[in-house]
Amino acid sequence: MADAPTKRRTRGGGRSGAATRRGSAVIQQMPWKPPVNTDAPTEPLSPEGVEAIHDGAMRILEEIGIEFLNEEAVEILRKEDCTINGTNVRMGRDMVMEWIGKAPSEFTMTPRNPDRKITIGGRNLVFGNVSSPPNYWDMHLGTKVPGTREMCRDLLKLTQYFNCIHFAGGYPVEPVDIHASVRHLDVLFDKLTLTDKVMHAYSLGKERVEDVMEMVRISQGLSHEEFDASPRMYTNINSTSPLKHDYPMMDGWMRMARRGQGLVVTPFTLAGAMAPVTMAGAVAQSLAEALCAVVLAQIIRPGCPVAIGTFTSNVDMKSGAPAFGTPEYMRATQMTGQLARFYGLPMRSSGVCAANVPDGQAMWETSNSLWAAVQSGTNMVYHAAGWLEGGLIASPEKFIMDCEVLQQIQRYMEPEICATGPDEIALDAIKSVGNAGHFFGIQHTQDRYTTAFYQPFLSDWKNYEGWEAAGAVWTPERAHLMFKEITASFEPPAMDVAIRDELSDFVARRKSEGGAPTDF
Repeated sequence: MADAPTKRRTRGGGRSGAATRRGSAVIQQMPWKPPVNTDAPTEPLSPEGVEAIHDGAMRILEEIGIEFLNEEAVEILRKEDCTINGTNVRMGRDMVMEWIGKAPSEFTMTPRNPDRKITIGGRNLVFGNVSSPPNYWDMHLGTKVPGTREMCRDLLKLTQYFNCIHFAGGYPVEPVDIHASVRHLDVLFDKLTLTDKVMHAYSLGKERVEDVMEMVRISQGLSHEEFDASPRMYTNINSTSPLKHDYPMMDGWMRMARRGQGLVVTPFTLAGAMAPVTMAGAVAQSLAEALCAVVLAQIIRPGCPVAIGTFTSNVDMKSGAPAFGTPEYMRATQMTGQLARFYGLPMRSSGVCAANVPDGQAMWETSNSLWAAVQSGTNMVYHAAGWLEGGLIASPEKFIMDCEVLQQIQRYMEPEICATGPDEIALDAIKSVGNAGHFFGIQHTQDRYTTAFYQPFLSDWKNYEGWEAAGAVWTPERAHLMFKEITASFEPPAMDVAIRDELSDFVARRKSEGGAPTDF
C-alpha cells in the first residue's frame, strides 16, 4: 500500500480534560486523568510461592508444550531450537526468560487525539469499556436482545463521554445486524469518528487486522513509517485453554508485532473446567499460555510492546457456569500480578460479573473484580464498564453504574487525600473549634468544601424521605435516564473532513472487495 499523503492535515479531537461538548452539562464528572496506583500491591504469595508457580509454568512449557495451530508461528519457533512435534511446541526456560527480558516494562499508545495517550505499565492504571458481548439489555427493552449497530454506537458514545474510560476496547456490543465480513469496517469507522481514544483490533485473520491498522493510520494522518514507529493501537488475543493457540489469533498477533503495535495476551482459564481446580495450577497454566506468545512476539520484533492478561476465575461446580468476582478470582488476579512483576511485564485484568441485570449482585461482583485489579497492580482493565452475564450482555445502565465506581477509584488514588502538611493536620482549625461547636462554618472548611470529598454523579445521598419525595428512583433507573440524556446531547469529537472522507472511501473500497472471510 502506498504511504499516506505527505500533506499534513489538522488532527481532530477536543482537549483531554473536557467532557463531550453539548453533553458536558448532563453530569459533573472528574477530568481526564488516568490514575496512578499509589498503593503497594497485595501479594498473597511468598517468594517461595512465586518461584513454585514460575517453575510450574516453565515445566508446562518444557515438558508438556503448547499447541500452535499456525504453521508460520511454528516455523518461527522452530528456528529458536524449540522442540517441535507437529503443532506441539516445547521451549526451555532459559530461552523463554531471555526473550521475555527483551519486552519493555511499560509502553505508551497514542490515539488520534494525542491528549488521550495512555501508558501501560509501571503504576499506571487505565480502564476500558465492555467488549464483545453478543447481546444487549437496557431498562427500556427490559429483556436481552441481540446487539445492533445502533446499540453499539450508543455504547461508543458513553465510551467517549466518560473521562474515566481511557481506551476503546473491542465492540462494546456485537452488532449482529451487520454481516460478519464487513462488520469490522463499519464498527471501526464508528469507533474512530465517535471517539478519539486508543483503538483495539480483533486478531481474527489477516484482513481484519490489516484493515483496522490501515484505518487507524488514516485517522491519524500518518505515513506507514510513522505508524510503525510507535504504538498507536493494540490487540488482545486469548489462548484456547488448555494449552493451545489458534490460527487466526496468532496470525493477527504476528502482524501487529511486526508493526510494533500494542499486544495483550489473555488466557481464558476457568479453574475446574479449562484449567486445574486449584488456583495455583490455574495461574501456572495461564502464565505458560501467555508467556509463549510473548516469546513469539519478541522473536518477531525484539522490544515490541506486550502485556500479559489474567482471566483466571472458577466455574460453579454445581452447574458448570462461569463465576466472576469471586474470592478465588480476586486471589488469582493478585497472584498473577506478582508473577507479572517477577517477569517485568505490564498486566491486564478485567471488571466482570455473572449477574444478568444491573442489580446488587452485578455491582458487588464487579466491585470485587475492579478492586482486585487495583490490589494486583494491574495496568490495563478490560470490561471496566458495562459487562453483564459473564460477558454475554452489554448494558448502558451497568456502564454508567460502573463509571461511578471507576471515578471513586480514581479519587481514591489522588495523593492529596493522604497529604500530611500543616494545612492538612489542621491544628489551627481544631484549636478554633475546641471541644465545642462544629467545623461547618470555619474558614478552613469553607476554603475546601467544594473539593474536600468525592462528589458522585449517580449515587443518591438523600435520606429516605428525601429520596421518596424526589420520586423514589432506584439506581438503574437514574442510570437509564442519564444514558438517554448523554446520547441525545452527544457531539462527536472533531475530525478533519479530508480524513473522514478518506476513511469512508477506504471502507467503501474494502466492502466492494468483499471485506474479510467469515471462516478460518
